[in-house]
Amino acid sequence: MPFGRHDAWLGRGWPLAFAASDPSLHMWLVFAIIALTILFYSLERVPLEATSLATLTALVVLFQIAPLTTQDGATFGMRELLAGFSDPALVAVVCLLIVGQALVQTGALEGVADRLILWGGKAPFLVVVAALFLVLLLSAVLNNTPVVVIFIPIMTALADRMNYSAARLLLPLSYAAILGGNITLIGSSTNLLVSGAVAAAGRPPIDFFDFTVPGLILAMVGLVYVLAIAPRLLSAQMVESAGPGAQSGRQFLVEVEVDRNSKLNRQKAVAGLFPGLPNITVRTIVRGDEKILPPYDDIVLRPGDIVTFAATRRVLRDLFSESPTLLPRGVDLQYGAAADEGPDQPMVAEAMIAPASRMEGRTAEQSGFVEATHCAILGVQRRARMLRQALSTIRLEAGDVLLIVGRRKNVLALRDNRDVLLLEWSARELVVTDRSFRALMMFLIVVGLAASNLLPIAVAALIGVVLSILGGCLNVRQAARAIDRRVVLIIVTALAMGTAMQQTGGAAYLAHGLLSTVASMSPTIILGAMFLLVAIMTNILSNNATAVLFTPIALSLADGLALDPMPFLVCVIFAANSSFATPIGYQTNLLVMAPGHYKFSDYMKAGIPLIVVLWLAFLVIVPWYYGLP
Repeated sequence: MPFGRHDAWLGRGWPLAFAASDPSLHMWLVFAIIALTILFYSLERVPLEATSLATLTALVVLFQIAPLTTQDGATFGMRELLAGFSDPALVAVVCLLIVGQALVQTGALEGVADRLILWGGKAPFLVVVAALFLVLLLSAVLNNTPVVVIFIPIMTALADRMNYSAARLLLPLSYAAILGGNITLIGSSTNLLVSGAVAAAGRPPIDFFDFTVPGLILAMVGLVYVLAIAPRLLSAQMVESAGPGAQSGRQFLVEVEVDRNSKLNRQKAVAGLFPGLPNITVRTIVRGDEKILPPYDDIVLRPGDIVTFAATRRVLRDLFSESPTLLPRGVDLQYGAAADEGPDQPMVAEAMIAPASRMEGRTAEQSGFVEATHCAILGVQRRARMLRQALSTIRLEAGDVLLIVGRRKNVLALRDNRDVLLLEWSARELVVTDRSFRALMMFLIVVGLAASNLLPIAVAALIGVVLSILGGCLNVRQAARAIDRRVVLIIVTALAMGTAMQQTGGAAYLAHGLLSTVASMSPTIILGAMFLLVAIMTNILSNNATAVLFTPIALSLADGLALDPMPFLVCVIFAANSSFATPIGYQTNLLVMAPGHYKFSDYMKAGIPLIVVLWLAFLVIVPWYYGLP
């Protein structure tokens, strides 16, 4: 195709402030700001929030000092640059983060996780395949950050059963979640931002399932690589060690009274064990004046039994979340009000008896700990030996670790307590499991409204947030904590850079440069070149920033070639979601970095080949699906 056709088009048709053949000083200054932003983002010597704010400030000051008049005669400046704070795509991303946090807060997906771990003993590899496939599907309709958060301990447990290092499965977990984002419009914030940028350019927005078929095919190709190749690339230097990211196996001795509504009620011993209480070791059962010791033979637990058992903190947390009636009196899982900020949210934590503590030599009841701190002692663990007597008779020693429960403010107040040392890393809020079905239904409502196009995604997500808070699935403080300020500022900054680049003619100029290089080539080659360029940028910058920056370029290329813009927009979406080669490219990559003990080079070792595989698959799938010449 002769290049003069593109030249003529760039000078007349695209609604930009400047033609590509007439670059302005504004454009070059915007390019300079963008280049510096990319540099600082990639170096990370300055916090991302600071870099984003500095970029916004630089753009606002530039157009305040040297105003720019657009083609329609309006003045481009601060109002347009800061419009990203009210952008519907940003609202949708933030609200989906909150709705996803409601699922985590209520444990709506933990039942699935428990079943996967249970099945893992029979066919561990098949369960890994099923788990990663499930992660891929969930990420297609759910923000992938909470999905990865939920599945990190699952994959760690599966790795342990397969005698693998968790590092062989955690990075594939992140990759599967990223691949799932290619399937639907709400699968990734990148997709929403591209759709928003398309709508802002006066084009029809992208629909929910517009790219599901090529996205699903591409995701399955990537999943095969993740399952078959990525673990082998990572296994060469991974040490078979639990490391600090592994789940704690510390066993606490706990004493509870069986309640009619608790999970313990009517549990029957079979061959000396209680199959309905996995990962729990029953030590003694006191029934009236009778003390029953193991081995247990056809014993059925009933209300009023005092049961002493041992279990890990995570198992106990799940048990008390599911059966709150087992908690000591005065501790419950109810919120004070629907919109409560939650300073009294129940929390479990570990605390160590300090040297010279006044609690030494006393039982938990004699110590006065509950009255002094308003926190209850659930269990105790002693490193020197296994405790076998009833919790109520154990005299505490320095170094004993207590499992405590209390309101959030009371647990955190233990920082100033001289008798115990709060292990703050262990503090976790109790999951309100009785609201899990409610949270799941609210999430499905959001997906249904968005998928059916009855409401815009931002409006549907806002409704989901309001329903989640009013329904008690999470409170305002937890909702606010689900919002990542780095994500918000990066999105707003990327929107400002994209707008500035478009209004100054930068998008058309880059399109002109790309067309001049590949003008005589086929559309497939042009798409391939663009995919590689966007994939490189997304690993240096961020997927959101890259998507917003390249969406106007994709529209310019499609118009210049007189082709349907959809394959070019899909190219931006798929390539911007290919954040596999660096930890800074995507938030889920950062989530698995610490528990997997990954180095920067590990991401490159496993991620670069995956990008190449996806690029080759893209060159086959997208031209075929959209019928490109």
